[in-house]
Amino acid sequence: MTKASPALTQMPPSTLAALARLGSDLAVARLRRKESLKTWSKRLGVSVPTLLRLEAGEPSVSLGVLATALWLIGRDAALGALATPKEDRGALELDVRQAENLGRERVRATAQAKLKRATQRHSQKAQ
Repeated sequence: MTKASPALTQMPPSTLAALARLGSDLAVARLRRKESLKTWSKRLGVSVPTLLRLEAGEPSVSLGVLATALWLIGRDAALGALATPKEDRGALELDVRQAENLGRERVRATAQAKLKRATQRHSQKAQ
């Protein structure tokens, strides 16, 4: 028996739940099309046990098998939108923080420049 990858053993519960839901939805899609496990696995190019693992939401099933299953039900185009930069909340939050920091730096620099000018004017008047 092969050792499980740390990536698979450390998956967040929400990700595992999403995979289980996806697998279940794929099983429903197969059943609604009145396809048997044997026929569907043949169309996917996998064994029946692999198809069962996919439908159970096991994270060790390859991305290629998942992508092909989505293609079989006409949903493979959705893969291209899963990680689009405009939907990357983590990066968007980082961008916002960087913009806020830049704004604070500019305000600080402007305040320092005004203070320096005021100090120079005051010292010129004193002379």
